[in-house]
Amino acid sequence: MTTPAFGGEVSEYYQRFRRGYPPAVGDALTAVFTLTRDDVVLDLGCGTGQLTRVLAPRVGAVLGMDPEPAMLDQARKAGSPPNVSWLLGGDSDVGALTPALGAGRLAAVTVAQALHWMDHASLFASALALLRPGGGVAVVTNGEPLWLQDTAWSAALREVVSSYLGTPLHSTCGTDEASQSRYADALLAAGYAVDSQVVEYDAPLSVDEIVGGVFSAMSPSQLPAAEARPAFTERVREAVAPHGPLREEVRVRLLTGTR
Repeated sequence: MTTPAFGGEVSEYYQRFRRGYPPAVGDALTAVFTLTRDDVVLDLGCGTGQLTRVLAPRVGAVLGMDPEPAMLDQARKAGSPPNVSWLLGGDSDVGALTPALGAGRLAAVTVAQALHWMDHASLFASALALLRPGGGVAVVTNGEPLWLQDTAWSAALREVVSSYLGTPLHSTCGTDEASQSRYADALLAAGYAVDSQVVEYDAPLSVDEIVGGVFSAMSPSQLPAAEARPAFTERVREAVAPHGPLREEVRVRLLTGTR
């Protein structure tokens, strides 16, 4: 796994500004894997717990696992449902959970907006021993990156951020069709039955939410200095203002592999 640099202030922006998931996403995962209160789910690459908290009311326990201590610290500070535990670890540690939990103990392994940091083929293989019959792996993407959407305000944002970073912005964070197809092929190769569905919603956006979302995707070394952030925010405000009112149409993609 390539561990992303989401420590320090970046984890704070992540907790404050990354979108959560609508209840329909939890409902869809519950239906696919027939989740019950007897089940345990591993939310791998959980960040600050956006999907973890949606899953918690639907199962007996959720293990939120992430390789960045600062992310887990923010998750704990945000408050945890009583059936959620936070674990430090990444995709390469999943195999070590089998002797600890027991074979077939998990109903699902979810990976939300994080699989692009992982060795997905190895993960899909190592997860098999942990999954009960009918359980599986869910790859979840929470819309496209703010700066790569097919809207005028997103194009304007892209120009501002590209200019600040001094490089074009191309990374799709695994939301593009080619990545999704590659993940689906790997699930099939590992022996899963593959399916997909989309949950759509739209929501208003403020400039502060846009800037916070951008900062949540930067490394600590890329963040503007604290005294420079108001000026950065103003540049974004001026760029997107002609394209208001600002709204984001979000397509949550659920790629599932069932054992």
